[in-house]
Amino acid sequence: MPSSTETSERAGSAEGRPRRLFVLRHAKSAWPEGVADRDRPLGPRGLRDAPAAGSFLAESGVLPDLVLCSPARRARRTWELAAAELDGPVPARHDPRLYGAEAPELLDVLHGVPDEVAALLLVGHNPGLEELVLLLAARGVGDALDRIRTKFPTSAIAVLTWSGTWTDLRPGEALLTDLAIPRGARDPS
Repeated sequence: MPSSTETSERAGSAEGRPRRLFVLRHAKSAWPEGVADRDRPLGPRGLRDAPAAGSFLAESGVLPDLVLCSPARRARRTWELAAAELDGPVPARHDPRLYGAEAPELLDVLHGVPDEVAALLLVGHNPGLEELVLLLAARGVGDALDRIRTKFPTSAIAVLTWSGTWTDLRPGEALLTDLAIPRGARDPS
């Protein structure tokens, strides 16, 4: 059993640890008639853009330690295509709480992330993801915050950073360091 000194040293080190949250809105979906919302597939643009989101993640220099993904078909497929662009596997969980979640529910999900996770990718839906980014980011680099206030489009990736634990993350504590809107190349034919 660890001593109280060992326990407090571990807890103390987690408190000031830098964290990174990638927030990825699923790629553009299709709207086939008679298909339930949860089962909607990606559309042609989404099939192009999701790998571009993976390329952005690969080039960011920090891969997520964990992915929490909505179980909706379009979110799962976005992650599958993005993950194929990464150098190695990243553990992923399909969390039903992410489907249709609003910002407070998403923040509750973040509060349950293990402390050993320094970088997390959240793959889900609007309006909840956009609301979460705006809730967490007190400030942004350049015009990133203003751009999210205008629109958080499909395949957009917001990158937030702060120091502390996931459990203690509160509104206004994060810095929005980047907003990327990766787009795949169109087929010239």
